[in-house]
Parts: sequence; C-alpha cells; structure tokens
Amino acid sequence: MMRMADSSSLVAETVTHRLVLPRDANHHGTLYAGALLSLALEAGYATAYQAAGLNANLVLKRVLDLRCYEPVPIGRVIRILGRQIHRGSAQIVVGLWGAPLDGNTSPWMDGVMQFVHVDPLGRPEPLTEEPETEVDPLDPPWTQLRERTRKLLHIRQ
Repeated sequence: MMRMADSSSLVAETVTHRLVLPRDANHHGTLYAGALLSLALEAGYATAYQAAGLNANLVLKRVLDLRCYEPVPIGRVIRILGRQIHRGSAQIVVGLWGAPLDGNTSPWMDGVMQFVHVDPLGRPEPLTEEPETEVDPLDPPWTQLRERTRKLLHIRQ
C-alpha cells in the first residue's frame, strides 16, 4: 500500500507488511538479524524507488543505521513504514520505522539507508528532480530519523 503526499510530489510514504516465518527466525524463535536486514532493505528500496521516480536506477550505497529495539516472534505480522528524509543530486536517503507491536508506542525497529541513482556503467548520475533546496516539514518519527541522518552524514541544515 502506498500513500502519496500529493499527486504532483514524488515524496511518498510506503507501507510494507510481512509475516515472520520460521525460516526468518533465529534459535530463540524470533526474527533473525539477517532476515531483518533483508526486510529493511526491501522496504527501503521500495521507498527510494517511489521517491526517485519510476525510471530511477538505484543501488544501495550504505545502511547508515539500523536498530532493533524489540524481538519479533514467529507468526507476527510486522509493518515497516518508509519515507524519503533527504535528497541530494544523485542520492536519496530513506527512513524506516517499524510500527509498534502489541499497542506499544515505540517502534520495534528503525533505520536509515542511502541509495544512489546510477548510469548504465554504475556511476552516480543526477536524478531527474532537483535536490531539496528547502527542508520540507516532517512529522514524527521522520523528524528524528532526519536528525540522525544529519549527524551520520554531517549534512548542513
């Protein structure tokens, strides 16, 4: 399911759902870190792809930060929200937020990933839309993830 901020904007919030299966679990019967990374990458790529436009050729540059706050047992359906939180000339940084489980108010996970648009030879190439000149307003939890991104990338405000 995808929600667009407005029909003329490429800024989108994505929603990814996934059932945690036994193949995703560690020896404790909870979501294995490798499976978490894979799920987060899928959600992050979908978010970056939606934000960049359908003709983008994106690759993951790096996982800037990925945190797991709560173990997720087999059989649980998880939800990961994603949103573009920074855009450069050839890059998009997305924030990921694992919707709280069992009525908790804090996320079960969150993270930040950086994707780059590349040409056919794999070299960075500017996106068709210009980078941010003004910081668009964000609501929580995106404001906190944007601030974490600024610290990790040393982005000027």
